[in-house]
Amino acid sequence: MCTAYRRARLVGMERIAVLADIHGVLPALEAVLAEPDVRSADVVVLAGDLAAGPQPVETLDLLVGLGSRAVWVRGNADRELVSMARGEQLDPPDQVSPWAAAQLRPDQVELLSTLPTSVTIGGALFCHATPRDDEEVVLVDSPVNRWASVLDGVPDEVRTVVCGHTHMPFARQVDRRLVVNAGSVGMPYGAPLPSWALLTGSDVQLRRTAIDLTAAADRVAAESSYPDAAAWADEYVRTNYSDTEALAAFTPRAKG
Repeated sequence: MCTAYRRARLVGMERIAVLADIHGVLPALEAVLAEPDVRSADVVVLAGDLAAGPQPVETLDLLVGLGSRAVWVRGNADRELVSMARGEQLDPPDQVSPWAAAQLRPDQVELLSTLPTSVTIGGALFCHATPRDDEEVVLVDSPVNRWASVLDGVPDEVRTVVCGHTHMPFARQVDRRLVVNAGSVGMPYGAPLPSWALLTGSDVQLRRTAIDLTAAADRVAAESSYPDAAAWADEYVRTNYSDTEALAAFTPRAKG
């Protein structure tokens, strides 16, 4: 897959909030955007897989409302939504994605289709899965040689790489680079509650936002027109998959 690097020329940016894997869960997104440190951030990086879920239209409209503060990155689910919305042949990755693709307005399909696969701000590169592929799986405990392969080709001046995709937050050093996974706003694995990251200069904080999960799931079920919204919300919002379950699913795909 061809990787499109885009450098955002932002001057004096010091605080960057990173939101990944929102997956069309509007109550979780609203809660994270209401966080004081997100509201005051100079930049909000949207690190992919934004709308593939039960409230895709509302989620994208809210994100567009961030205006110039938002820096968008495409995830694999965003790419898949565009393909499905345009009637291209694609095996649906799940049941909600074809429905979500059908809900998107033409302007939203066009927006998702134009997103870059990575953006560089200062010495930090933001992507969805890895800098070279929007669905490649790499984990916190992946071997160093695996990480070296994943990061091959990243410019030397990039000292921090921030991603999402696996829905599990972490921060680790890789050959003098810092690699950060911001977790997932809408479908967190491991610990519950929406997760995101805050970068302030050289400092990185992994955050979780306290929300009433029962109330959030009830809202998704009541407000989404997805036929299986209640069951979807029960599985991904009211409860969540454990880190053990997630790692069992991801580890075979992380071997490269």
